[in-house]
Amino acid sequence: MNRIGFTVVLLVALGGPVGFAQGATEETVVLMFDGKHCDAYLGQVESVLKKVAGVKAVDMKSMKGHAIVTVEGAKTDSSQLIQAVSGVKGDGWYCTAQVMR
Repeated sequence: MNRIGFTVVLLVALGGPVGFAQGATEETVVLMFDGKHCDAYLGQVESVLKKVAGVKAVDMKSMKGHAIVTVEGAKTDSSQLIQAVSGVKGDGWYCTAQVMR
């Protein structure tokens, strides 16, 4: 096997291009929060967002009143994220979310 062929086989075996292709499906969703007492429940909001299937990371600190959520594109729909936030303390009164476009 020549040197180039060996390098390609080694990269694939170690998850090189395959791992890179899997990472390419990540998306960032920015949620804006609203609600009478949303600030009081941000810890719980972060916790429920992390439990949604396909969520890889939640950043609640970079933008006040927002969450920057990293998701695996095919596994998570933005409506699932919105539903999770609304369910923290009841439907819509305490904290709601909408996707920033």
